[in-house]
Amino acid sequence: MKKIFNNEIGIDNINQLVELTGWVNRVRNLGGLIFIDLRDRSGLIQLVVNPESKYYTIAESLKNEYVINVSGKVVERITSNKKIETGKIEVIVEELNLINTSNEVPFQIIDDVNASEETRLKYRYLDLRRNVLSNNLKLRHKITMSIRNYLDKLDFLEVETPILCKSTPEGARDYLVPSRIFNGKFFALPQSPQIYKQLLMVGGIERYFQIAKCFRDEDLRADRQPEFTQVDVEMSFVDESDVMNICENLVANVFKETKDIDVKLPLLKMKYDDAIDMYGTDKPDLRFDMHICNITNILKDNKSDLFKKVIDNNEIINAIVVRDLKDKYSRKEIDKLTEYVKKYKANGLAYLKFGNEITGSIVKLLSEEEINSIKDELAVNNNDIVFIVFGQKNIVKTSLGALRSKIAKDNNLIKNDDYKLLWVTDFPSFEWSDEENRFVSCHHPFTMPKDEDIDKLLIDKANCYSKAYDIVINGYEVGGGSIRIHNQDVQQKMFEALEISQKDIDEKFGFFVNALKYGTPPHGGFALGLDRLTMILAGTDNIRDVIAFPKTTSSSDMMSEAPNVVSEKQLKELGIEVSDKDE
Repeated sequence: MKKIFNNEIGIDNINQLVELTGWVNRVRNLGGLIFIDLRDRSGLIQLVVNPESKYYTIAESLKNEYVINVSGKVVERITSNKKIETGKIEVIVEELNLINTSNEVPFQIIDDVNASEETRLKYRYLDLRRNVLSNNLKLRHKITMSIRNYLDKLDFLEVETPILCKSTPEGARDYLVPSRIFNGKFFALPQSPQIYKQLLMVGGIERYFQIAKCFRDEDLRADRQPEFTQVDVEMSFVDESDVMNICENLVANVFKETKDIDVKLPLLKMKYDDAIDMYGTDKPDLRFDMHICNITNILKDNKSDLFKKVIDNNEIINAIVVRDLKDKYSRKEIDKLTEYVKKYKANGLAYLKFGNEITGSIVKLLSEEEINSIKDELAVNNNDIVFIVFGQKNIVKTSLGALRSKIAKDNNLIKNDDYKLLWVTDFPSFEWSDEENRFVSCHHPFTMPKDEDIDKLLIDKANCYSKAYDIVINGYEVGGGSIRIHNQDVQQKMFEALEISQKDIDEKFGFFVNALKYGTPPHGGFALGLDRLTMILAGTDNIRDVIAFPKTTSSSDMMSEAPNVVSEKQLKELGIEVSDKDE
C-alpha cells in the first residue's frame, strides 16, 4: 500500500527519501535531464532522471499513462511552479520500476480537456483521472462523512431499506424488475424509501437516516439522474420546526466542514405562494434581485383591446425590471427573449425602455398616467428596461421566473461563489393535473395537511395547504420533506380526496395503511439530494460531474453500453416476450 500521496510532500521533506507510485502525466527530455510529471489522485509532482542513472533508458521509453513506481530524494526546485501544490520541490529518481504500459488515450488527462462529454463518458475510467473529477469525488466523500457523523451524534440510527420493493404510485414512473420465481409479477426499484422509513417510525426506531439509492424513470436534465442518492432522514415526536432545525443545522455543518463557509441560521422562510408571486418558482435564486411585480391594477382601466381582454378574463399583468441594461436589448435580442418565454406558453413579451424618452412595444397603448404609475410602482430609473407578460397566472409567473434567471445568467448578475439558502414552506396539498383531469398530490399522499385545512380536503382542494417544506440553495431544490399523516382517519380522507379507490388503496398501500392502526407516533422527516448538494458545493452546474459513473440525458451508460439486450434464455426464465415497437 502507498505510504504517501504526491501532494503530501513539500519543503519539510527536503533531503528525505520517498517512494511514489502513480501515472505518467507528461515526459520532457531536455537533451540530458528527463523530467516526468507523476500524477496520483492528489495531484502532480515532478521527477528528475539524470543521464548517468541506470534507469535512464526506462525513463526515455515512458509514455503518458504508464504506471510507474519510483524512489528518490526530495530537493528544492530552482524555479518554483505556482500552478501545482508541490511546485517548490522535485524528486531526484534513484530507482524506477515500470509497472504497466498504456495504449494511447483518446483524450488528454487534463482539467481543461477539449474532448466531448460523449467521449469522456465512454471512457469514464480515464476521465476520473482528471483532478477536477477526483476532487469532486473527494468532496462528495467529505460531505457524506460529515452527514453521517453529525446524525450519529444526535442518536440517529442508519438503517438500510429494501431495493426490491412493491410498485406504488408516487409521481414518476417506476423501474420494474421482473420476478423469475413469480412469473408475471414485478418488483419495483424505490423512488424513495418513503413508506419504509415511515414504517420504521411505526416500529419504534424514532430516529433514522440512510444514504439511500433512489430510482425514477423520468426525463432527465443537467441536475437529474435516473438513479440518484439522497440523505433520507425520519424522526418521531416532532413538528415542522424540529425537522427544519435538524436539517438546516446539518446543512450548515456540511458547509463549514467541507468548504469552511459559515451559514447564517436560522434560514429565511418563504411561503410557497410568496415564492411564486415574487420569483415565479418554488425554488427561487436569491443571489440577485429582480422581483416579479404585479401591475394588473395599474392597467385595469386600460381601454386597449389587448389589456381589456386580459382584465375581462380575470388574468394578470406582471413585470420585471432589468436595471441599467436598456441599451443591451436591441429588437433582435428582445425577439430572442420572446421566443424563450413562449417555451413556457407565454403569448409574447412586451417591453418598455426608459431613457430621455420612453419607447417600447406597448408604449402607444398606455396613457401618460399609466406609464408614470408603472415607473413609480417599479422604481424605474433611466436606462432600465421593463419586461411584461400577461395572461393566465401560472403561465405569467412561470415564464417571468424563467426569464428572470436567464437574464441574470446572461448578464453575469450572479456571484458563483455566493450561497443563498432558504426554506420554502406551506406547499399546497394538491395540484391540478390536466393529464388526469383531477387534483393530485403536490408531494405525496402521506403528507399532513395544515390542521386548519383537514376539514377542507374534500370540499376545497384548491385552498388546502400542507406541512411540507423544501430547502433551496441558489435556485436548486436541494431537499425537502414534510410532517406525515399518522392518523388512519386523516389518511383515509386524503386517499378519498385524491380519488383513490378502496381497491387501489388495498392493492397499493394495504400493508402500510394497516400499520397505521397500531399506535403510530407523530413523525416527519426530510431528504437531501446528495448529488445536487455536492454539485452546488463543487461549483458545477452538471450533476454528472459529481457522480463516478453517471448516465447520459437519455438514461444510458455509454461506457458499459447499458441498457442492452439479454439472452432468450434469460427472458424465457422470466416469462417475458419482447415485442417489436413498430408492430
